[in-house]
Amino acid sequence: MYEAFFGLREKPFSIVPDPGFLYPSRKHSLALALLEYGLMNQAGFNVITGGVGTGKTTLIRHLLSRLDQDVSVGLISNTHPTFDLMEWIHYAFALDGAPGGKAATFHRFVDFLVDQYARQRRSVLIIDEAQNMSPATLEELRMLSNVNVDKDQMLQVILVGQAELRTTLRRPDMVQFAQRVAVDYHLRPLECEETHAYIGHRIALAGGDPTLFEDAACDVVHAQTGGVPRLINLLCDSALVYAFADQARCVTAGLVGDAARDRQEGGLFPTPANLGAPSASVTGAPPATSRAETVKRPAALDPPPPLPRRPPAASSPPAYAAHTRERVHALPTTAPQASLAAPLPRASSATQSREGRPPRAAPTADAERGPRRRAAPALALEAKRTGLVERLRGAVGTLMRKRDAGAG
Repeated sequence: MYEAFFGLREKPFSIVPDPGFLYPSRKHSLALALLEYGLMNQAGFNVITGGVGTGKTTLIRHLLSRLDQDVSVGLISNTHPTFDLMEWIHYAFALDGAPGGKAATFHRFVDFLVDQYARQRRSVLIIDEAQNMSPATLEELRMLSNVNVDKDQMLQVILVGQAELRTTLRRPDMVQFAQRVAVDYHLRPLECEETHAYIGHRIALAGGDPTLFEDAACDVVHAQTGGVPRLINLLCDSALVYAFADQARCVTAGLVGDAARDRQEGGLFPTPANLGAPSASVTGAPPATSRAETVKRPAALDPPPPLPRRPPAASSPPAYAAHTRERVHALPTTAPQASLAAPLPRASSATQSREGRPPRAAPTADAERGPRRRAAPALALEAKRTGLVERLRGAVGTLMRKRDAGAG
């Protein structure tokens, strides 16, 4: 819809996980480095957690694109408390034959691992949304890792999930599992400075100008999303639609504020007060200080700053309305703008004398300043209306010419 207007090859803020758009923040780069380290050093269990929409799935898909050809990967992304682990492993690794009972599937999977190991290939099982797994299923997974012998790991496991996964692994009956976790990292939301870079990074990858969003607009995005990448994508995509409707070449704080306000009124987009920050009990450390706190900027979440609004003069009817041209041409024609700035006429003293009235004394500077001061707001308002009409006519004419050229 707006890609051609802003010179973009594709939508920069899609919520579909795309490893090509992964922003290498310090947090995501560290998580990726830890995962690669765990795989290279044959770590048995690797755990990556994070809040909803922090980029865990995008990170895993980016990791998959970097793995060597000697790695066999099985990916499970549809977990729930009662799912059959061995049956899903059977389909994840595309094992031969139909899945039978648990014992038969287990032995078939062990034979697969031994065959891969004999061919000097590694096997990696990745389970996304692992917070949905029950303690019993996690224990079954731990028992499955007993196939590893000596120094070489025939099976490596990566668990990816939300913070509830950590809560499960801290249970007293999960001590044996927790002690086998070699790599452990929790993804936090982006800080304010990282949000600025994230927005510019995705726009540049889509072929646009990284400065399309003004700095003040990026500040509002961070304040309204808490630095959560998925929410950033949703809000920035809406802001681009609003900018396209106004035919604005850059996204201002007012446009972002209008987009956030409208989405929050629908009840599905969270307000800053409902976002919340990760607790110390999840990450083991107090929340990091954001740029909004270190730099002299308004606090991001508590209390939430008022949303900016667009100036009235910047608003215009939607570019795609078919009846806009007729409505604009039906507007009354106003006087030229130059005549609005001319001083108000005053009757000369000679004319007043001929009418039988005594001539008035020449007004002083103070007496003349009052009427002009009272007339200034009216003149400014009329000039603003005239300019708005001219801008509307120009925008509609341009759009109609583009549409006619496309149709031709």
